[in-house]
Amino acid sequence: MPSDTLTSEFARFVNRLSYSDLSENQIYKIKTFFLDWLGSAYAGQNEPPVRSLLEVVRGLGGTPESTIIPDNLKSMSLLAALANGASSHVVEMDDLHRGSVFHPAASIMPAVFAMAEKERASGPDLIMGILVGYEVGIRIAMAVGQSHYHHWHTTATCGTFGAAAGAAKILGLGEEQFIWALGSAGTQAAGLWEFLVESAMSKQLHPGKAALNGVLSALLAQKGFTGARRILEGEKGFFRATSTDFDEEKCVAGLGCEFMFERNSLKYYASCGHTHSAIDAVFDAVKGNRVTGREVDRVDLYVYQAAIDLLGDVEAITPYVAKFNLPFCLATALRYGHVDPEDFTEKRLEDPEIRMLMERVNILNDPALNRSYPEKWPARVEIFMDDGRHIRGASDYPKGEPENPLTEEELFSKFKGLTRDHLSPSAAKTLMERCMSLEKVSDVGQLLDF
Repeated sequence: MPSDTLTSEFARFVNRLSYSDLSENQIYKIKTFFLDWLGSAYAGQNEPPVRSLLEVVRGLGGTPESTIIPDNLKSMSLLAALANGASSHVVEMDDLHRGSVFHPAASIMPAVFAMAEKERASGPDLIMGILVGYEVGIRIAMAVGQSHYHHWHTTATCGTFGAAAGAAKILGLGEEQFIWALGSAGTQAAGLWEFLVESAMSKQLHPGKAALNGVLSALLAQKGFTGARRILEGEKGFFRATSTDFDEEKCVAGLGCEFMFERNSLKYYASCGHTHSAIDAVFDAVKGNRVTGREVDRVDLYVYQAAIDLLGDVEAITPYVAKFNLPFCLATALRYGHVDPEDFTEKRLEDPEIRMLMERVNILNDPALNRSYPEKWPARVEIFMDDGRHIRGASDYPKGEPENPLTEEELFSKFKGLTRDHLSPSAAKTLMERCMSLEKVSDVGQLLDF
């Protein structure tokens, strides 16, 4: 077997890595990521894109292998991965890896969990599958470069690789089969940003399809279905097809010694990650006070160019798209002192105070902030008040970043908030306890049984 491809290096790393190699802190982080993902998966079940997708999934039927979390029913692993991927991404509270501009949980967790349930895997097996999926997906997302993100949604494209890698680890595939799984994943990796301009529902299809394709890729490889070995770096491979500034070395630099998943963030605000530093900068400026439109003359928001490129043309025409609208998110932070899932409603879009504040917001590029991206996603704000005051705020690391992490109490509070309409308090408590003791679970197929 050739040893000079990126996928073969990933395969050797995954094949040699065992649960005993992990530190207690690494295991703890994976458990918090899993619990955080479950909260988002429950929270999305009543959103219109998820309801539509669930109707399709229910109509398809399938062998009861894995849990469709929004329904608490079982179906074939492929369909469970699809549904759970869509549901876990829609409220925009799923995790984020800043350096790779990638939401790993939404595409990787559904694939790994579906496969783990199907195989009746143990908690440690699930932890290993998640870790492998994250590490492969994040590294490929880092390597593909910033140009990729202009057209391609990394959570969809790179998530497909991570989903396949994690599912392959659950199946115990050998090196050759693992390479094939990544090859099949790469040829299916897709997801375009055009939906954001048109307020379409495709963003939920992206992680769902990435998860489904990852499961499919691993299952095919298990049965001898071959995939391209040079799917990443080949002349007609993923990097050259979707990027102009890729760096192959980022896939494997420090592989096995430095774990990229440890730099993952858990989101604290229910909006696009590119809005979070701006929201925190507002909170830094107002120091706990709330502001009305009549009190503000102007808000100058300075951000990095990538945020403007993605969000600058997005209009707050629906509650979901408002999550990608910087003026709406800042106005909400100013007026209400929080940016929670409940803040994104039709009524709030029509709120005259919010509309007045939105009109006051100017979005400006700051070259100094550009130089920090994507290692940092920074923002600063200057607020000119009608009484002549001029207040300032800034944020390099908003709440939830690894430099400013959620406490365990905040994680639990977030989970209970996301699931309060879907789980009883006792069920939520039980699930939190099970997730935080995941290493003791013998059969993850029983994890969601209450």
